[in-house]
Amino acid sequence: MKKILSLIFGLLVFTSLQAFADGKQDALNFFNNYVNAANSYSNTVGDMYSPNAKIIRQVVKPDGTTANAYTDTATYIKQMKIAQAGAKVRGYKNFYSNVTVQDLGSGSYKISSLRQPVGETYKLKTYMIIKKIDGKWQITEEMMQTKQQIFLKYAK
Repeated sequence: MKKILSLIFGLLVFTSLQAFADGKQDALNFFNNYVNAANSYSNTVGDMYSPNAKIIRQVVKPDGTTANAYTDTATYIKQMKIAQAGAKVRGYKNFYSNVTVQDLGSGSYKISSLRQPVGETYKLKTYMIIKKIDGKWQITEEMMQTKQQIFLKYAK
């Protein structure tokens, strides 16, 4: 009887660990698809955001201090589509390193990384929180640091 209970317990632990690993891998796959879509200027990037996502641009000031600028999803996607045209002409891309996935519970995952714009030597912090909504992974929160001081006019 003890062996049977141990076997059942072991299978339950293995199954839960496998499901946990699969969730993290799915989250990482979503992130990689996001990076590929963004770097290829795909129109699908906007569809990766929840309609009410929290969008944060953390402006890194020349003195190293930061200020947060917030926008709503619709405004962000509209601005992103406008900026894509210029970015495509310039060959602008972002490269990501130190990517980690953290299970936040309730089906949400936080993906943190360092973002390096093409042609730059510095790296900036970024994270996104994703969750399956109606069976589809979506970004529910995103924070990206930027050195673009123009965002300061929106800072709070």
